[in-house]
Amino acid sequence: MGSRIKRSTFFFSPAFFLLSFSQFVIPLKGFALKNACKISFNVAICSGNFVKLQDVPQDIPPTVKGFDLSTNKISRIRTTDFKEFRLLEVLDLKNNIISQVDEGAFINLRSLKKLNLNRNKLGKLDAGLFDGLQNLTELRVTRNRLKMVEPSALKSLLPNLSVLSMAGNNMRFFESGHLTNTSLQLKSLDLSRNPITVFRITADILPNLTWLNLRGTFKKRQVTWDVRTFLGNVSLLDISELRLSLRYMTSLLASVNSSLTVLRMDKMSCSLAELINISCSIPTMSALQLQNNKLGSINSSVFHLCTNVKDLDLQRNQINSTDEGAFRSMKELKVLTLSDNRLQSVPVATRNLPNLMKLDLSKNKINALHCDDFANITKLRHLKLNANLISALPSCVFKEVTKLEVLKLQNNSISQLNTAFKMYLPNLKQLHLNSNKLVAINHGEFGGLRSLQNLSLHSNQIKKLGMGSFLGLKNLTDIHLQLNMIETEQIAGGVFNDLINLRRLDLSNNHIRYYNSRPLRNPPFLHLSLLETLYIPSQRRRGRSQLPSNILKGLSNLLEFTCRNSQLVWLPVDTFSYTPRLQRLDISSNEFQDLSPALFHPIKDVRSLYISRTRLGSLEFLKDARLGKLNFLQSKRNVFSVISEDVLESLPELVYVDFQGNNFTCDCDNAGFLQWVKENNKTQVFDAYNFECNYPLELKSKKLLDLDTQSCTVNTDFICFISTTCTILLFMAMSFTYHFLRWQLTYAYYFFLALLADKKRKNQQTPRQYDAFVSYNAHDEHWVLRNLLPKLEEEQGWALCLHHRDFEPGKPIIENITDAIYGSRKTICVISRRYLESEWCSREIQVASFRLFDEQKDVLILIFLEDIPTRQLSPFYRMKKMLKSKTYLSWPRAEGHPEVFWEKLRQALLSKDI
Repeated sequence: MGSRIKRSTFFFSPAFFLLSFSQFVIPLKGFALKNACKISFNVAICSGNFVKLQDVPQDIPPTVKGFDLSTNKISRIRTTDFKEFRLLEVLDLKNNIISQVDEGAFINLRSLKKLNLNRNKLGKLDAGLFDGLQNLTELRVTRNRLKMVEPSALKSLLPNLSVLSMAGNNMRFFESGHLTNTSLQLKSLDLSRNPITVFRITADILPNLTWLNLRGTFKKRQVTWDVRTFLGNVSLLDISELRLSLRYMTSLLASVNSSLTVLRMDKMSCSLAELINISCSIPTMSALQLQNNKLGSINSSVFHLCTNVKDLDLQRNQINSTDEGAFRSMKELKVLTLSDNRLQSVPVATRNLPNLMKLDLSKNKINALHCDDFANITKLRHLKLNANLISALPSCVFKEVTKLEVLKLQNNSISQLNTAFKMYLPNLKQLHLNSNKLVAINHGEFGGLRSLQNLSLHSNQIKKLGMGSFLGLKNLTDIHLQLNMIETEQIAGGVFNDLINLRRLDLSNNHIRYYNSRPLRNPPFLHLSLLETLYIPSQRRRGRSQLPSNILKGLSNLLEFTCRNSQLVWLPVDTFSYTPRLQRLDISSNEFQDLSPALFHPIKDVRSLYISRTRLGSLEFLKDARLGKLNFLQSKRNVFSVISEDVLESLPELVYVDFQGNNFTCDCDNAGFLQWVKENNKTQVFDAYNFECNYPLELKSKKLLDLDTQSCTVNTDFICFISTTCTILLFMAMSFTYHFLRWQLTYAYYFFLALLADKKRKNQQTPRQYDAFVSYNAHDEHWVLRNLLPKLEEEQGWALCLHHRDFEPGKPIIENITDAIYGSRKTICVISRRYLESEWCSREIQVASFRLFDEQKDVLILIFLEDIPTRQLSPFYRMKKMLKSKTYLSWPRAEGHPEVFWEKLRQALLSKDI
């Protein structure tokens, strides 16, 4: 019940929690937004300490469902500001200076359900202001300057509006006739802190109203109050700080006599005792809040009529004592809040509350606890003793409250636990001992807390931990040990071995430090196989440090790891080999300068990576890091100046990056990054429009995104055109050449080969093995064997070289030809039409012609087996030229005188080379 009272104080306030959620951002879709805006969970966030917008930004994607523009300096809402946001459901404009809203400014927001205009400067709500908001369910315009509301201003909202908050304005009239004559769906109405002088509800237009806040509404006693019986369904009523006469108060309470369950009467100026008696006479009322009433002490008559009250809140009443029978009549009381008073001990009056389940004694001056302080309240589940002056816990103090589930003892001066938790609290689930003066956790200190799930020991002075310090805590899932004085040796002895179900461990801000990366003999977390979150950042030891390579051994289910601000200079590449399920890694504020891609290979499931302030000179390691699932990257205030496209392409799932505070180079090296920032529609680059140039000096402090990269880009269309054109022309030229000049090309090719061979052998003195090398085509082989060979070898005794007989097997044919020509005194070319078409024969005659012309040696003898016209010899330019100046032998012309032919041949073979 007590919790219900507190939630009602901020009724519907969690609705905008999502809009203020900016610590950890994983957007659905985004890109580079101006003015340091960002997209988170499909909500555009343009609020914060560093953003002071004067106008609604126009680069927000119209598909967002939430838009947070709070805490800016916007003074006017224009018609075009939200024209495209047809899917918007939540709009937060609080904490601006809005004094004017143009007509039709919200007309396109047909999906809007919640609108917050709190803390602005609106003077009135004009007719038509909210046109288009037929689906609005919640409207907040608190703390403006409203003096009046036009009768038709809210008409377009009335069908679905369920929450209306107009607190803290200058409204003097509230009359149902100004709203409508029909029944509304309104469930919550907040008119608090308005100087209302006329409050009139003359028709049953609020049949669904359950929450009515009139706190501080009537500043004068003389008011017109005409309510009749039209508030019959109000269950929560706040009349705190009202100055109505007792008659009007009685009338008001009578109008809700059949439905009221929660009543708030804080800071009442008079007639409090009478009002308590009247309210406690309402049979349905179960929760009564009486804060800030300066009660001082409570006697047995104050609540003697409150027999049905289950929840009593007496915060901030300067209570220093209570009669023993102060709550004796409240047998049904389950929640009692006495926080922020001046009690020096646990009131004896609480022992008369057998059904009490929650007792809040926080922020008092209680300096000691005794064994009988909680006698008879055996049903107690929640006990708050935080922010007192308690220094010690007697071992028997909790013996009566064995069903206790939540115990809060933080912000005291406790230095000794005195076995208070060894036996009596078997059902305790949460224990808060933070911000005390504990220096050691001894063996079995929490042995009786077998159901404990959450243990807070942070902000103490703990120096000593050892084996068995957490003995018996097998169900513990969450332990906070940050901000103590724990040293490395204290976690090395298996101190956590008993916490087999631990899910979260926070050791930040202690004195844990390692000076080398050598593997530990006994890794501290070896038995925490179910641990999901481990924090060890900001260790308070001077000097640089390292992490042992196996410090995370045993943490096979770890999802989140933080070691930021630990002055680490290096991480062994196998550090994360024991944590294959890691999803969030924060290694910011260290001194790495560079990271190995292999460091990230075992943790392929990482979604969020924080590497800010680590002196990284480059992000190139990400290319080979295999972080294909990474969607959040924060790398602020490093020293890299260029971000390559390869890095961005290696992170295909990236949806949010933060590169603030880096020293970017404004040249073509960043052209690809700039294009990606401007054109991608998947990854949001936070605050990209405020990135500044650091180099070259003439562009220093200029905006990076203002850099003109046109000169850096290559016109690929033009290059493709030129390449295609050249390829086509080259193909046509090759086709033309092959068709019309293929023989000339063949000739040139062999001419070149012959030239090379000639240069190679020019200075060599090759011994002559043969008198002549015979070059012929295979089709003329019968003439060579039947006529030439018998005549020259058998009759005349010449030594001839024939390729089919004398070439060396296995040697390249081009070398055989060259060796045969240069190894013979003469070369006899048996020429026919087929000979001239043969590539190898052409090669042979080329080599021979080199000896003839280039070495000035008469080595070539030509025998024509056919009469070939000179024009057919034109491709073989050297042969044509030679035929003009040399005598050659023709076999067809020697048919009648063969002896002359053979004699001339013999004379040619006898002639010398020079």
